[in-house]
Amino acid sequence: MSDLPVFNLHKGSIPLLVSIPHCGTFIPEDIKQQLLPLALDVRDTDWHLPILYAFAKEMGASVLQANMSRYVIDLNRPIDQTNLYPGQDTTLLCPIDNFDRQPLYPEGKTPSQDEINRRRQLYWQPYHDALSAELARIKATHGHAVLWDAHSIRSVLPRFFEGKLTDLNLGTGGGSSCDPKLADRVLACAKTATPFTSVLNGRFTGGTITRSYGQPANNIHAIQLEMTWCSYMHEEPPYAYAPERAAKVQPVLKQMLQLCADWKF
Repeated sequence: MSDLPVFNLHKGSIPLLVSIPHCGTFIPEDIKQQLLPLALDVRDTDWHLPILYAFAKEMGASVLQANMSRYVIDLNRPIDQTNLYPGQDTTLLCPIDNFDRQPLYPEGKTPSQDEINRRRQLYWQPYHDALSAELARIKATHGHAVLWDAHSIRSVLPRFFEGKLTDLNLGTGGGSSCDPKLADRVLACAKTATPFTSVLNGRFTGGTITRSYGQPANNIHAIQLEMTWCSYMHEEPPYAYAPERAAKVQPVLKQMLQLCADWKF
């Protein structure tokens, strides 16, 4: 354990919560000692998203962001460790390899079930408790809530998809997590963002957070955005933020989030 909190939560004033579960880079010392050295570059982080989405607080949204690396535990994976995309490759609740299929642990030293349970209690559960409580607070205040789950990924990643990924990948659990009218409006907005490409429920339809918390019948609507790194940063180490690129995509991000904030159900 460390003194660093598992997450940071900013409570806003509008019916919108932005969740950023994969932006953390911290690995507690006891887990560092279990990992191979190559894991310490945390290369599969959703880099710089708190900077890219800094405007969300200014517009009044709540923002929940993780501090722990996804190599500690993946906050967007189900606790029963089922595959989010049956028949396709994916990483685990406690990843044992990175996106390039390089092992994160010495041979025979991957986390035991007891270790996975320990990390779940220390890191996974607090984030989800905070997420659930903030959605409940927003709904109690406004009568409904919209959850925007923010992610990013390398644009070319053969393990998970062929060729170059679409830039703006919106997901609503195949239509289960959000009112389709809102999803269609957000997609239409994304399609105005030249030169960025966009799709709804394509390769990425939403992870555990989108699928679990999006409950349209209960007036909670969830949308995931998986964005290519090249839309706002450099994809090569040291994975630097690219302000000139970010300045081109931020306007459409703001417009999509404003649509969510203003949506009347």
